[in-house]
This record gives sequence, C-alpha cells and structure tokens, in this order.
Amino acid sequence: MTSTSTSTSTATAGSPSASTSPAKAAVASPAIRPGSLSAWILAMRPRTLPVSLAPVLVGTAVAHQAGGVRVGPALAAAGGALLLQIGSNLANDVFDYEKGADTAARIGPPRATQLGLLSPRAMKRGMVVVFGLAIAIGVYLTAVAGPVIPVIGLVSIAAAIAYTGGPWPLGYHGLGDVAVFVFFGVVAVAGTAFVQLGHVPPLAWMASIPVGALATAILVVNNLRDVDTDRSAGKRTLAVRLGRSGARAEWTALVASAYLIASAVGLAFDATLFAALPWLTLPKAIALGRVLHREEAGPPLNAALAGTAQLCFLFSLLFAAGLAA
Repeated sequence: MTSTSTSTSTATAGSPSASTSPAKAAVASPAIRPGSLSAWILAMRPRTLPVSLAPVLVGTAVAHQAGGVRVGPALAAAGGALLLQIGSNLANDVFDYEKGADTAARIGPPRATQLGLLSPRAMKRGMVVVFGLAIAIGVYLTAVAGPVIPVIGLVSIAAAIAYTGGPWPLGYHGLGDVAVFVFFGVVAVAGTAFVQLGHVPPLAWMASIPVGALATAILVVNNLRDVDTDRSAGKRTLAVRLGRSGARAEWTALVASAYLIASAVGLAFDATLFAALPWLTLPKAIALGRVLHREEAGPPLNAALAGTAQLCFLFSLLFAAGLAA
C-alpha cells in the first residue's frame, strides 16, 4: 500500500524549478523521455512490487494448510495486491511532490513527478486507472467471497491515497508504520486466506504478524534515511518523532519479532520443522542491522532499504513454504 521512498525540503510545492535538480535528473534518468513508457515504469517502482506479493504467499500457504487453496482467487489476490502497490506508488509520487516533500534535496531513488517526467495531472489519471483495475479484480473476488470484499478493497484504496494525500496524510503524522503493518500484514494475509477459504482461520491472524513487521521495517529504513529532510519539511514520520536511535531500535524490534513469532506460529499450529525455514535469512538480517546501526545517511541506507525489502520477500517465501509443507 505504501511506497518506500520519502524525502523533503522547503521548496515551493508543485514548482518543477524548485524541486528538480537538472544534474540529478540527468544522472538518475539519462534515457527517459517525459511521458514515455519508461517514465511510467519508473513511477510504478517495480523494485517495490515483490513486497506486495509476500502476504499473498503467506495467506495462500495458510489456505493450503486448511485444505482450501483456490487458484483463481489466489491469483486475483496477487493481481489486486500488485495494483494497490502500484497505485500507492503513483499516489505517493505526486502527493509528496505537491506537498514539497520531494525536491532536489532528497536522497532516495528518483521520482517521476519530481524530475518532470510525468505531470501531476497525468500521474493522478494513472492512479485512477490503476485503482480502477484493482476494483475490477475486486468485483470478481466479491462474486467469489461475498460483500465484505468491496469494504476491504475500498478501505485499502483509501488508505493508499491517505498515506501521503488528503488534508491529513497518515505518513506525515507518524501513522505510516501502523498503516503498513495493518494493510501489508493483517489485511493482506487474512484477506488472501479469506477469498480462498470463505473464513479467516486463527493461523492467518498469527501468520500476518511477521509479514507486517518486516514490511514496516522497510518503511523504517526509508524514514531513517530521510529523517533530516523530513523534519525540515514538517513531515513528522515516526522516525522523526523517535529520532535515529529510536528508529533503529524500532527496526531491530520489528525484525526480531518476525523471527520469534514465526517460530511461535510453528509451535502453536503443529507445523513441521520446515516452519524454521525463515531462519535461513537471519544472516542477511544481521548484516542489514549492522549497516543500519553504523550509517547515518546516503547510499548505504539506500542499499539497506533494498536489502530489507529483499529480506521481507525471502522471509515470507520461506515462511509460506514452511506453513505449506
């Protein structure tokens, strides 16, 4: 639902001259023409998309353990998750730009609106199209799983927009972490299980916690990287409120809880030894933690951001395999 990149400065929102560094644009996107397919691909942020599939994998593994995997609804859930992530990425791109949060001072990956590759109007139209496609998938899932699906879908879309858009954006008031945990963890895992089983078993609620924790850890790295520029622009993320030390402690707690709760799930639901598979990713988590606690900003934190996203997907893949074994 949310994107992994935010940053800030005090330049005038909506002004390309105030928010775009020509040198940076040339370095970041040397072959991208404004309005081109490549510009749209940049805006969609394809590197973030595997994370949206992580809860679908785990939710489907839960359905498998309950003996109720349904391929059609599972694929539809995956498609819906991807579209919601893309729509959220487009929303964050344009709304952060309009609020003055994406400028030449940002450290993270390039943003299409910031670089002048797509106009705010075009970005909003694209966002409507993507969310419209997600609603179309929701119509199918409603026929399969009942009237609760439109409620889940519309609330998810509203949250994706409200993360950086609207008069009181969640991400600007320290609630982004909660939103990511709820929608990337609880809602996505439980929802995927529901569309296949027709109910949400207790295992789905428990299994959603590690996934949500690691998805939130991605956001923590993003906000830790941007803590200075976010503070300057009045963007009060939880990392800004907690400070660097607090954000690092939050990341550590989230990652540690993912491993511990995944193990508890295995014990509570009589899973096989395959439930220990997520622990194979522990060396990667330790390496990321060392970077996070050593570095203040810049490229190392961008690498840690990508690494935490990889950790989330690999952990979830192994967690799902263990549950389904």
